Amino acid sequence: MFRISKMTDYGTLVLSELGAAAEAPTSAGDIASRIGLGGATVSKLLKRLARAGLVKSQRGSNGGYTLARSAADISAAEIIDAIEGPVAITDCASDQPCDLEAVCGLGNAWQEINRAIRAALEGVSLDDLRTGRGIPRTLTIQPMAIRRGHLPRSVSASN
Repeated sequence: MFRISKMTDYGTLVLSELGAAAEAPTSAGDIASRIGLGGATVSKLLKRLARAGLVKSQRGSNGGYTLARSAADISAAEIIDAIEGPVAITDCASDQPCDLEAVCGLGNAWQEINRAIRAALEGVSLDDLRTGRGIPRTLTIQPMAIRRGHLPRSVSASN
């Protein structure tokens, strides 16, 4: 099953809370109490999100965290990357070397699927996630044979 972790889900919730706070700096403790997560978890997430450039911190009595960019400019792909690392549905689709690459012909197909998933995630913003608007309801992956101009006998150009 392809699934994001709870930490990514929580990280998205933290970012959503910061998006709702607009530009007012919010402390990790305030975020934790508003969304019902432990302070240590929220602090850990904020550090990861800051390292990824999605949030910025401000010290001092009026300090706290804010989004580094608008919610409309932060993609779901960036959130996942910040918490889990780059999206890779299989080892073949990651940057890791594969022991079976020399004998396996499936890697390119998985990489193609991974690129389509990544593109879909890049097309959804934090603002879209917060409001539910603008989220694609389907993901279309055009079969490679058709895209390369090799139409199967059962598929005509008019289909």
